[in-house]
Amino acid sequence: MTTPTKNKICLWYKDGAEDAARFYADTFPDSSVGAVHYAPGDFPSGKKGNVLTVEFTVMGIPCLGLNGGPAFTHSEAFSFQVSTADQAETDRYWNAIVDNGGQESMCGWCKDKWGLSWQITPTALIKAISDPDPAASKRAFDAMMEMGKIDIAAIEAARRG
Repeated sequence: MTTPTKNKICLWYKDGAEDAARFYADTFPDSSVGAVHYAPGDFPSGKKGNVLTVEFTVMGIPCLGLNGGPAFTHSEAFSFQVSTADQAETDRYWNAIVDNGGQESMCGWCKDKWGLSWQITPTALIKAISDPDPAASKRAFDAMMEMGKIDIAAIEAARRG
């Protein structure tokens, strides 16, 4: 028997925790679905035998998905931030989330179809808004503020002026 992880993120889903975990495992590297636990009896948002919790990993981060019903919903107060190396990787993750029933937001943020927020953040964006030249940094920041999915070429062009 393996030793349980000392700390993991618990994500409350209305339902669909197993589907979400499988989507994350199929979409992101170093991600997988572990144990699926079924309710031993009826509970406020489900019946005996329904999936109650799912153990999974997202990009190396241990998580537990709980099918807890509609009492609580995800908000932007919690998000996964995914660093990307280039535009192709940025596009791949953004499109996977948005095209699978998710929704676009601003500044590299999007939500998956279960309402969980994701920041798809190219490393080039972080470098640009951290530029030691305050004018270059501001131009890159201002360009980002106008974007949904981050366009690295546009960020770099704004940074250069």
